[in-house]
Amino acid sequence: MAAEGRAARAGLPCEHRIHGQDDSTTMRNLFDPVQLGALRLANRVFMAPLTRNRADGEGVHGDLAMKYYAQRASAGLIVTEATQISPMGKGYINTPGIHSARQVAAWRRIVDAVHGEGGHIFLQLWHVGRISHSSLLPDNAPPLAPSAIRANAQTFIATGFAPVSEPTEMSQAEIRNTIADYREAAQNAKAAGFDGVEIHAANGYLIDQFLRSGSNQRADRFGGSASNRVRFLLRVTEEVLGVWDSTRVGVRISPTGAFNDMKDDNPEQTFGTAVERLSAYNIGYLHVVEAAQDGRESNEEEHAVLQRVRRLWKGCYVVNGGYDGPRGNAAVRSGYADAVAYGRAFLANPDLPHRLRIGATLNVPDHQTFYGGDSKGYTDYPYFESLNNIQAGRP
Repeated sequence: MAAEGRAARAGLPCEHRIHGQDDSTTMRNLFDPVQLGALRLANRVFMAPLTRNRADGEGVHGDLAMKYYAQRASAGLIVTEATQISPMGKGYINTPGIHSARQVAAWRRIVDAVHGEGGHIFLQLWHVGRISHSSLLPDNAPPLAPSAIRANAQTFIATGFAPVSEPTEMSQAEIRNTIADYREAAQNAKAAGFDGVEIHAANGYLIDQFLRSGSNQRADRFGGSASNRVRFLLRVTEEVLGVWDSTRVGVRISPTGAFNDMKDDNPEQTFGTAVERLSAYNIGYLHVVEAAQDGRESNEEEHAVLQRVRRLWKGCYVVNGGYDGPRGNAAVRSGYADAVAYGRAFLANPDLPHRLRIGATLNVPDHQTFYGGDSKGYTDYPYFESLNNIQAGRP
């Protein structure tokens, strides 16, 4: 089936908002349920994917990760940390995979724990492309990328931070094989019991590298024009949709992000084309990273890109980046977003929806424990009620 030719089904995949009602008391808010296909999500506070580097050397999670995700099951939807689709997709030590039987079994235990707490969870499908180091890859192979352009970026290996390795340009066979890897990973996610999957097309990793002119200088049908550069994303999406119902698939993009040395000659055209073509698939949601990695506000050009993306997308729209409770609620009430994905706030606050609802003070995340380690800064952040009891001297 041609990537551009898949017909959209009638209707939106996500309950958008109450149409025709202007009274603010009847509009949706951040804490109202939302329908995502057949899934009834308890609220619109989503957990964004957060790399924590706590899998073992074979990319397998243990009991600690099971506890971590179960603690956060009150999210309307958990999107897992980025999870590599193949051994060649790995870019950092101790990140999980979804390409071996042991990995699938470990994720099944995590999914069951989240479901046991009444939550819903999607797996984020990840290939890092050029953001890797040969020491992390089979037979010390060079990373794969759309073009043999080394990123001015670092990754984390056994000896600490190191510059990424020189990549090799993907052959047509390697492109076909990688697209097939996405399909197999999607099948493995279904076998693990996930509620759906999110395709990671953001933050300078492989799919984003195909999208951007700065990292994609191919002369074939996967490079050149914006229409050609979005082809890889569309082909991956088609393969994943061959496994999952369209409402169980999300895509994450970062139209204004420069993380991992990303550049584009015309991001408004690039991402306008990507979103316009992607909309034909009627996927469950589009997840848009709005804030810059350095926390700065978007400039005028970046704002124009985000506005174009928002105008073009008619389905379920999830925003991420710099939102607190009031701003997130305002985004939903106004109809700008259908849900808000929180990252670091969820990292430090397992009961984040409850805290945002009552306006409680948030735990401050410990930056020293973000990546790697044990339970400290991972599963030991207190719940609001527990903290209140401690402060009041109650058992």
